[in-house]
Amino acid sequence: MTRETPSTRRRRRAVRRSRSALVTGIALLASGAVAPLASSAHAATTQQSATQQAATQDDTSTTIGQPALDANGCPVIPTTLPHLEDWPHVQSRVTDPKAVEARVASLLSKMTLAEKIGQMTQPEIGSITPDQVRQYHIGSVLNGGGSWPGGNKHATQADWLALADAYWQASVVSNAQTRIPVMWGIDAVHGNNNVYGATLFPQNIALGAAHDPCLVRDVEHATAQQVRSTGQDWAFAPTIAVPQDDRWGRTYEGFSEDPRITRAYGFAAVDGLQGSSASGPGKNDVIATAKHYMGDGGTDGGKDQGVNSSTEDVMRNLHAQGYYGALAAGTQTVMASFNSWTNADAGITEGKIHGSKKALTDILKTKMGFDGLVVSDWNGIGQVAGCTNSSCPQAINAGIDVVMVPADWKAFIDNTTAQVLDGEIPMSRIDDAVTRILRVKVRSGVLDEPMPSARKNAGDPDALDARALARKAVRESLVLLKNNGSVLPLPRTDRVLVVGKSADSIANQSGGWSLSWQGTGNTNADFPNGTSILGGLQKTLGTNHVTFSETADGVDVSKYDAVIAVVGETPYAEGVGDIGKRSLQASKIYPADLAVLDKVSGKGKPVVTVFLSGRPLWVNDELNRSDAFVAAWLPGTEGQGVADLLVKSGYDFTGKLSYSWPKGSCQTPLNAGQEGYDPLFPLGYGLTYGSKATVPQLDETSTGSCTPAGGGGTATDDLVLFDRGSVDPYRAWIGGPDNWGGNEVPNDVNAVTSQSTINARTTDVDVQQDGRLITWTGTGQYYLQSPQPTDLSSYLNAGSALEFDTIVKQAPTATTTISIHCVYPCFSDVPAKAFFGKLPLNQKVTVKIPLSCFDDGRLDFSNVNTAFLVYTEGPMQAAFANVRWVPGGAKDADAVKCSDFTG
Repeated sequence: MTRETPSTRRRRRAVRRSRSALVTGIALLASGAVAPLASSAHAATTQQSATQQAATQDDTSTTIGQPALDANGCPVIPTTLPHLEDWPHVQSRVTDPKAVEARVASLLSKMTLAEKIGQMTQPEIGSITPDQVRQYHIGSVLNGGGSWPGGNKHATQADWLALADAYWQASVVSNAQTRIPVMWGIDAVHGNNNVYGATLFPQNIALGAAHDPCLVRDVEHATAQQVRSTGQDWAFAPTIAVPQDDRWGRTYEGFSEDPRITRAYGFAAVDGLQGSSASGPGKNDVIATAKHYMGDGGTDGGKDQGVNSSTEDVMRNLHAQGYYGALAAGTQTVMASFNSWTNADAGITEGKIHGSKKALTDILKTKMGFDGLVVSDWNGIGQVAGCTNSSCPQAINAGIDVVMVPADWKAFIDNTTAQVLDGEIPMSRIDDAVTRILRVKVRSGVLDEPMPSARKNAGDPDALDARALARKAVRESLVLLKNNGSVLPLPRTDRVLVVGKSADSIANQSGGWSLSWQGTGNTNADFPNGTSILGGLQKTLGTNHVTFSETADGVDVSKYDAVIAVVGETPYAEGVGDIGKRSLQASKIYPADLAVLDKVSGKGKPVVTVFLSGRPLWVNDELNRSDAFVAAWLPGTEGQGVADLLVKSGYDFTGKLSYSWPKGSCQTPLNAGQEGYDPLFPLGYGLTYGSKATVPQLDETSTGSCTPAGGGGTATDDLVLFDRGSVDPYRAWIGGPDNWGGNEVPNDVNAVTSQSTINARTTDVDVQQDGRLITWTGTGQYYLQSPQPTDLSSYLNAGSALEFDTIVKQAPTATTTISIHCVYPCFSDVPAKAFFGKLPLNQKVTVKIPLSCFDDGRLDFSNVNTAFLVYTEGPMQAAFANVRWVPGGAKDADAVKCSDFTG
């Protein structure tokens, strides 16, 4: 990640949903009245029971409590959501006897300021030792996605428990007057997904398609057992965003675009993680986290960590619905969101939620009555205007109680202590934050339970195994979009050809947040207790009846009874998964998939396509080449559940879309209830084997980019970034695994800036000491960045080139890119390993890259903060000097062609 700076640029929301459209659309869908493809409708219908009516009527009051429950004790998905004129009070089912509050007050009265600030500080396990937990009275630790004990991806339950015990023991033998055990939080978002060998459940988008709150409760309860088995107390789940623009890379983390589903699921998920006790999580449970509060699913353009420009009315009636459910179920923690909340026309100028007292205190804690703790997201305080990763009184005063400071925690403690002593942060705010932390620790049993390894389920290998439940969840979540000629289910006697890059990839079917943060770098061997879709088919049909050819090259389709193509997205997580200005066309993103389908379709044998994705995508090309088409989402490690529905096995499809499916390649935002709603498949659509529905030939006309380049005139002068040193407002930085936040490379000819995998020093390129020699021994990046984003669209309009002088001393040996960033995670890059490899060694070369090579729909030229970045994942050495953007440079005869950059 590059070093991030807060954006002060205000955006207007491209699509605004009126209150009447929202309510009318949801009610219409609940009645089953919206039909896709004219006469071929098969939308889900919901019966309105007396309990549903009661739940709907109750919500018109200013207090929201427990929703209507079905016979299994699960919340009923309401048919409508009445409009709320003000923020409601949410009655939590977790309440305290006087003894709890008295205990909290007694503990607080004995604590020093150092102990209190320690409780508010949350470092990452890679940056803090158990002894430092003792020394600094740390209240909680976390491990990020792709962080494991000892950095071992295959760490065992015993490894996890050993570290958990070490932290716990250090905290209870602290030199403080009080004995307050540390908590450990973990991103267990679809199972305990950081842990080797754990069953991974379908991602939330898939669970939303099941329309089954009981399933969500059961999945989260199983997740709680997995988390307890490795020694953590706290799950950073569930995500209860209501995604409105499917270009957002975190769409799959949301259950639905429909707030009715999200509200019911918010309750069910917390119920599963924390249990249903009025006293809080028990010995079979973990602490839940409702995240990300609030509006992360409604950012303009689907930009991660971007601006939500909703009115307060829309924020309250759409994006907050999941919190009404989660708070009613008693969630003990809420995580603040990275997004901003700004709408100048509506008088909303909150900026980053992490710094919004209105959102965190006035609404959440006061009006809604939340009495648990608010935790920040990863370095989230650093995005608040005027703050850094280690200093942000604004965020604490706004209502953040636990501050996630992965690496800069020592500086944070020093800065916060000084800010309290000088009155910048009131002592009353510190006491309130620590009261909330202690309250959660008392309610959850953290203060009284033994060390993690001595707790219930600790180290139990069976606790990680939930394959039967995961398989059931997969079956319930798959949505059959097309089944022309009743191709499915396939007879068990069929000989099947299986093709596609994802057929034998548990990594692809699991998606992001699977062992690693982005879900990348994994093989099937990293999921020893999982089954690929190919493996499931082989088990169901027999290995002799299944032939696998990933690319279908040279295969005679006529020898088989049917073809199953498993295609779709490859893993990604926050930021990296954003589509930006690109269209939703799957074949533009993954053209090899369409090539595979072209090889097997029209050959006289039925083609069944299983589409893996973290969002609905425009797949008209793929649909036209398929006789049957299944939206499988990201089903997790149990590919057997997919095979259960493709082959006659006694099951049938029951899944229904919880997101609208686009008819056009740029049809986003697309949500039920909006004006002109015209999807290919609407919210609630889903076929069964016996459905009398035929999908006709679809229009394949598409576009590669959905938003034209911005205005801003035409530049005439060079934008100089580096000339013997970085040029204001740009600064030079290096970043790597030691500190992705970046170490500044100063304009000091004698300075050497180092991390373990990258260093920078002064060198000669054109003249004496005019450049920087960057030496990589592993993963790292060198970049030039402004503290504030700038509208540089005029340089794109001027046909400019990114130009720099370079001397390559060692060609790259691993993945290498050149990129421009519009406040990470918004960026565009070009693969550059081969490009640098072709440059002569130890010889100066002037490189001119047309800016148009970066204009692929992902980069917002009107919001650039990092104007030059070179990243590689292995050894490389090169010097850089005279870095600038030059108008007209793209037309120079020696300018490179975009086609020169190949993977």
